[in-house]
Amino acid sequence: MGIGKRKTVRGPWSVVRSEGQWTKDNGRLAIGFTLLELMTVLTTILILASMVTPSYHLAIVRAREAVLRDDLYTMRNLIDQYTVDKQKPPDSLQDLVDSGYMRGGLPVDPFTGSSETWQTVVEEVPLSPQQSVAGIVDVHSGSDAISTDEVTAYSSW
Repeated sequence: MGIGKRKTVRGPWSVVRSEGQWTKDNGRLAIGFTLLELMTVLTTILILASMVTPSYHLAIVRAREAVLRDDLYTMRNLIDQYTVDKQKPPDSLQDLVDSGYMRGGLPVDPFTGSSETWQTVVEEVPLSPQQSVAGIVDVHSGSDAISTDEVTAYSSW
């Protein structure tokens, strides 16, 4: 073969490579990647993964925050509905479940992982000018963790 000429060889998988990249070993063509090529690809994948990981974790926390906001809104709304319907505030969050206001049971706090950690605020609720009854008026998360705004705790939401 002369200088400057390239002969192409078709392997068993119809891969076309120049003759200089093929090696003969016991009459068979050896096909594969060099260690340098493998390390380059692996390094590139690791760099990309390390760039994506922090934003993935932040997306998970923001999704939990959205679930917490929705759960708190729903429970506060149901506490108000219960108070208007029954003419007294609920004594516990379980009263909402027992009365059918929460059909699926108490929601799980996304930051504590339990439905038993909700913190309730109990106050006197005026039912008429002459009558008031103590009961739940608000609910908060049981988590002491700080939200992504880095100012407020989830327990103060």
